[in-house]
Formats: sequence, structure tokens, C-alpha cells
Amino acid sequence: MNEKSLKLAEFGWWNSRLGWFLIGFASLLWFFVRSGPKPSRAAYPCQRMASANAVLWLSSVFVPLAGVNRAGRRFFWLICVLVGVGFFIVSENPRGSLFELNGVEAGASVGETPLPLVVRTRERDGLRSSTVYASRSGTDAEKGFSRLIELMERDGESFYSRHGAPGIVAVNDVIIIKVNSQWDSRGGTNSDLVAAIVKSIVAHPDGFGGEIVIADNGQAQFGSRGKGGSLDWEKNNAINRSQSYVDVARGFSARHRVSTYLWDEITLRRVEEYAEGDDRDGYIVADMPSKRTGIIVSYPKFRTVYGTKVSFARGIWDGRVYDSNRLKIINVPVLKSHFIYGTTGAVKHYMGVVSNRLTKHNAHRKVGTGGMGTQMAQTRMPDLNVLDAIWVNAKPKNGPSTSYEDADLAGIIAAGRDPVALDAWGTREILMQLAEQRGYGGVESMDPSSKARGSFGHWLSLSMDELRRAGFNVTNDIDEIRVLFEDSFR
Repeated sequence: MNEKSLKLAEFGWWNSRLGWFLIGFASLLWFFVRSGPKPSRAAYPCQRMASANAVLWLSSVFVPLAGVNRAGRRFFWLICVLVGVGFFIVSENPRGSLFELNGVEAGASVGETPLPLVVRTRERDGLRSSTVYASRSGTDAEKGFSRLIELMERDGESFYSRHGAPGIVAVNDVIIIKVNSQWDSRGGTNSDLVAAIVKSIVAHPDGFGGEIVIADNGQAQFGSRGKGGSLDWEKNNAINRSQSYVDVARGFSARHRVSTYLWDEITLRRVEEYAEGDDRDGYIVADMPSKRTGIIVSYPKFRTVYGTKVSFARGIWDGRVYDSNRLKIINVPVLKSHFIYGTTGAVKHYMGVVSNRLTKHNAHRKVGTGGMGTQMAQTRMPDLNVLDAIWVNAKPKNGPSTSYEDADLAGIIAAGRDPVALDAWGTREILMQLAEQRGYGGVESMDPSSKARGSFGHWLSLSMDELRRAGFNVTNDIDEIRVLFEDSFR
């Protein structure tokens, strides 16, 4: 081999060594930078690859030390132990969440006591009314939601459909858990509550073989970063503030079909239904606005990561027909004030179903005309509404964005079939009561009985009218709402 060939070979050898060194070092650096602020990311595929590269790199760099001297051997074995422990945590802890690493389980109470609210059970004998089930368990979302299920069961409203008997969740259902993802901190749905709902679903007494999708449309604009929603915020509404909806889904996905879908990603793509030969993910948009409320109804159509084809309005598509009964919606809003519409809760939460941008910002403007009632009636009514009133923003006109500092601990979770009743009750009994305790002005903007045009009470009433026209039993009259309440802090 001539001198030039030797130099080229030597250059290639050093180049490959340098390349491997840089790749390994970059993998280790990326793993710590990416997972450092949020250890739950250690379970992500890219992080697993980075950790594997880092292990190989560390081995190639430090293995030679084993043969140097006694100090080198000690240092080598120390590195092996540290790398081994780190790899074991990543590989054996698929959930990889910070609350597990810190030794605090999801949903566990941290000892915080909710503010003193007067909430009572209220029966309405002889009157056909909507029922609100409510539980106050502080920050323990798992305990709170379990007690809600017990309340419902005792009242004959079964959460589970067993052997074909009536109930909300059947063993092979596809369940969309609709959250509020547009805002981080306390502005989004409590992820401990979402985890508690998922846990309850997969614990179906007959064995759950269906699928769960945690989803929302943050409209790809506005929100905490001005770019729409995220299902993987770094600041979340939970005991462990790093726990996002993506983390929740990953925590269950090793054994169950649980995933997320951020509809922001398809909110600008107009498509047709599966039955019309369009297989793309996107939004179905009505040709004409509603004659009464003026809203242009729209809804998502998408394929989950497991290949299931979902039309929000029509159900599960099997390639030939839709199965509407197999698709269930659990609507999980966070209760808070709204600077335009007074209160945002279960009804307004359907703004995360529409494509506001494809309809040229029609949908949000039509909240005030009862448009969310039209949206529910013409797409799909929630099978269950679960009101997140654990941390609430009770300051009038202050929401929907809510910092940790602006939130009050009400410690309540409520549920019901009727989204109108849930909003009216939650606003009157929780938000308005807290606002009055705090001495806030402008409480009347939240009043569900208000008739003032543009107020919360006014547009909630218009939404109720739309749902009643469609045949749904809903009410905004506090005196007609039956309440079953259980308090862990008495």
C-alpha cells in the first residue's frame, strides 16, 4: 500500500472514530437535555434509541479503563453501575413518569384541603330532572372519580355495560376522552383525572378490549404559546405538573390500546366521509350554516395509531358501514371563567370538536347564539360529561388561560349526562360561590339565570333550546337539577 493510500485509510479510521464519538456524545447529551426537564420522555422511542447509543458509546469509551490500573477499574465499574441503573429505569418503566420516579403515585392526595364550599345533595321527587353526581376528594382524582362511579351505580346509572346490559362503556367500545388542550397549567383538563378515567375504563369488569383516544382541537392558534393546543405540555394541571396527556396514554399503552390525537394537525384539511371514498384524516364541514344559530357545523374524521377509522359524527368505519353505537364520547372540560362568554364548561368545551379555522372563525363567534348546542345535536352528544372542578378559575372575565397562581382548589369532580345542567350547577355552586368568597366583582357575568344578551346564562339557554329541539332532556334551571353529592372533607 502506497503512502497516499495509508494516509487515506488513516483519515477514514479517524473520521469514523470521530463520527462515532460525536454520535455517542450527542446521544447522551440529547437524552439528558430532552428528558431532564420531563423524565416521562425517557419512554419515547427516540429517547430509547438515544439511550441505547449512549450506552454503547460509554462502553466503548470507558471499557479500556478496566485494564489500566485499580483506579481505572473502579471508575469503569462505577460507570457500568450508573448506566445499568439508568437503562433499567428506562426499559422497565414504560410509563417513565416523574411522579413514579419521585415515589408519588398518580392521583394521590398531597394533603391540600379544598376551600370551604357549601354543596348539598338535593333530591327532586316527582319531578323529571337532570342529575348531577359530584364528589369532593381534593386533589385525589382517582378516589374522586371512583366515588362518582359508585354514586352512579347506586342510582341506576351504570358506568359499565355488562353482558349487553345498559351502561356507558362496553368492552369493545372506542372511547374518545375529549380534553381541553389549548391551555397549559390550570387552564387545561386535569391529567390526573384523565388518568383516573382511563384506569376505570380499562378495569371494566368484563375485561376491556376496546380503544381509548385522548383528543382535542386547540385550533392551531391562540393558546398558551399562540400556536394552538398540545397534548404534551411541560406545565400541566396535575399533582405532578410534568404529567401530560401523552404521558397518561403511554402509561397504559403497554397493555391497552390507549393513544392521543391532536386534531390541530388536521384542522385545516377539509375532507369527505369514509363512505364517500375519502380515506384521509381531516374535517367534515357542513355546506350551509344553521338557520337558527348560524354555526357552520364541522367535526373530525381520523385514523387512530391502531388503525381504527373514526368519524366523530357517524361512528366507527369498518370499510363497509359505520357502527355508531361503538363510539363513545366522554367530555372532560375544566370549569373556569371566560373573558367573553362568562363561563366555559361542558357545553363550550365542544369548541374543541369544531374546526374554527376551516369555517373562517364562525364557530367561536356562534357560541353566543347557542351554536355549541347545534354542534352537539348535529354531530354527537357526549355519553358522559365529567366536569373537572379540582382547580378552578373563579375570577370573572379572567379565563380561559389560567396560571397556577390564579386557580383555587375546589377539589370537586362532577358528572352527568346533561351538559347544560352540569354547567349551570357547577357555575352557580362552585364558581360563583368561590368568586363571592374572594370578593370578586362582576360575578353576574357567570350567572346561569341571566337573560342579558351575550351573558353566560343567555347563550347557555340558547344552547339548551337547540338540544331540546333535537330531543335531549336538558335543563339550565337550578331548581330542576337533582344532585347526589359525596364529601370526603366533612
